[in-house]
Amino acid sequence: MKAFVSVDLEGMPYIVNVEQLSINRKLFNEARKIMTLIVKKACEYLHEYGFNDIVVADSHGHMVNIEFIELPEYVELIRGYPRALSMITGSVECDAALMLGYHAKSGTEYSTFDHTYSSAIIDQVKLNDIEVSEFLLNAYALGYYDIPVILVAGDTKLIEEAKRYTPWAKTVTFKESYSRYSAKSPSLKRILKTLNNAIKNAVESFKAGRVKPLKLNGNVKLIVRFKSSAYADAAELIPGIKRINGVTVMYNANNIIEAYKVLELTVLASHGVRSIISSSLIN
Repeated sequence: MKAFVSVDLEGMPYIVNVEQLSINRKLFNEARKIMTLIVKKACEYLHEYGFNDIVVADSHGHMVNIEFIELPEYVELIRGYPRALSMITGSVECDAALMLGYHAKSGTEYSTFDHTYSSAIIDQVKLNDIEVSEFLLNAYALGYYDIPVILVAGDTKLIEEAKRYTPWAKTVTFKESYSRYSAKSPSLKRILKTLNNAIKNAVESFKAGRVKPLKLNGNVKLIVRFKSSAYADAAELIPGIKRINGVTVMYNANNIIEAYKVLELTVLASHGVRSIISSSLIN
């Protein structure tokens, strides 16, 4: 059996400060150690319970966060950005998926670093009029390839969403947020113990056939609301995209994978505009 593990950072325990979030920040090494340890232990648990091969997708920021030297020999690590399917790149040949360190969607109250796909660019993403988080977007995309999500770990608000859309998946709460920049986490020993038990139960459910892929079949209407009209200006240049209003665009995709790739393209185009604005000091 082959497992796919998609790993984000904002939903990891103890992550509450912007200085922890990127490679040029003062507290990044602390965050990297937390992320790496949890990924390493999750892989060890998966291997113990029957997964001989594991693909880990480093999926935060520039996607070079996990300390690869710490990972077991049966783990393959996907690093770097951009990549066509972003957080689920490399999942196609896997049997089951886990999501670690995930966070709630943009606009969620009492949730650390709530955002959807790009905190600087995007205000909201909808698929067929369903507002999605990164968890839900990725779960639908994995479902296209018949890959079930068997475990979700992250902040409390994200766990609430996971239980609603993938009730068969086991969940682990890494932290309970008081605000965007404050949260309470259990001790690391307790977190790892809980994660071990959850992965064991998740694998048992998978083997027993009690899990299923989350499907969004047929055509998919993608709606993206940006944080600036400048980003919508750039997105509108993509063939097939229609402008709804100053900050919102729509695209009718043949399937969820096409919608995912178009979303990725709008973000890349928007970051290009953002770079131009920053360099020229245009408001």
